[in-house]
Amino acid sequence: MPDLSLENELHAQGYSLVCGVDEAGRGPLCGPVVAAACILPPDYDIPELNDSKKLTPKKREKLFDIVKEQAIAYAIASASPEEIDTLNILNADMLAMRRAIEALSPAADFALIDGNVVRNIPIPAKAVVKGDAISASIAAASILAKVTRDRICEEDDATYPQYGIKKHKGYPTKDHMDAVRKYGPSPIHRRSFLKFLNEDT
Repeated sequence: MPDLSLENELHAQGYSLVCGVDEAGRGPLCGPVVAAACILPPDYDIPELNDSKKLTPKKREKLFDIVKEQAIAYAIASASPEEIDTLNILNADMLAMRRAIEALSPAADFALIDGNVVRNIPIPAKAVVKGDAISASIAAASILAKVTRDRICEEDDATYPQYGIKKHKGYPTKDHMDAVRKYGPSPIHRRSFLKFLNEDT
């Protein structure tokens, strides 16, 4: 289970407010990429806190509220499909993370970022591969980002029911790709992710 070992190492180096940062939605064909940043207190008590991908949707929803209640600070931000198409997904991902970090109050003085890339982050930062399974604050951020994006998918499904977004959360399943072929892309689809449409012709 993730813990605060990495955060405590940074506290020992003189950093006081260390945030974990994670994102949800890099791979889908539609919708925003959502990032969250979270600073946990040393005495946090969040049973079963873990990488959001290892939790059921029901458990994530429950922990979402607990994380928000216990966090010293948290923020959730996103980058739009248009920004993803303009910047590419990696840069849009970093933009969403930067927005989340900059929205924290109180502000963090160090960021632990899930993954292997740190780019354009406004404070000292470190990439942590599989960080959501190691760092409690990254795991908490992963839950905030995942639940928020899933809720956006529910809203998008109500607006564009023909694509089945509620079921696949925007990922490139056969059903989703077939729906895009049949109905064409919606305003929330990432045009740069739809190269399969060109391959069909």
